Amino acid sequence: VHILYVDFDGQEQEGELMVNRRVADDVIDIFYKLYLKQYPLASVKLVDDFGQPGDDGNSMRANNTSAFCYRQVTGTAHLSWHSFGAAIDINPLQNPYMNKGRVSPEEAREYLDRKDKRPHMIDHSDYCYKVFIAHGWKWGGDWNGDKDYQHFYKELSGVKR
Repeated sequence: VHILYVDFDGQEQEGELMVNRRVADDVIDIFYKLYLKQYPLASVKLVDDFGQPGDDGNSMRANNTSAFCYRQVTGTAHLSWHSFGAAIDINPLQNPYMNKGRVSPEEAREYLDRKDKRPHMIDHSDYCYKVFIAHGWKWGGDWNGDKDYQHFYKELSGVKR
């Protein structure tokens, strides 16, 4: 899907997300609402724009909001919801993945203290969180154990991961 978004400088930009057709209408509506609210996103490009095959690490280090990326869930043999186009990572530098001292992207380490609320950090009061949840998506910040504050996903019935 092609979207409009507002970047960190307040400028209107065009972005692109590759998503599963079963969530495409959700994604269009979610990002339209974010756009209307002027919710800032650093970048919205395909993961493949950061290296072939899609280099999720480079995309995250560039603070890129992205969706489809064929890969396994970290530390498992299961495919990520990203592999099915049913997950979106939002502003990864301000919303890192963390598990047992590991931080991804590593450059996001300064955002681990979620009590030190700063711009672009997602929590339960954040507009982005509220819009995704209202559409039936789940948030990696609600997981027990590891936390993935950038990660929103929608479970698709009939998908074996």
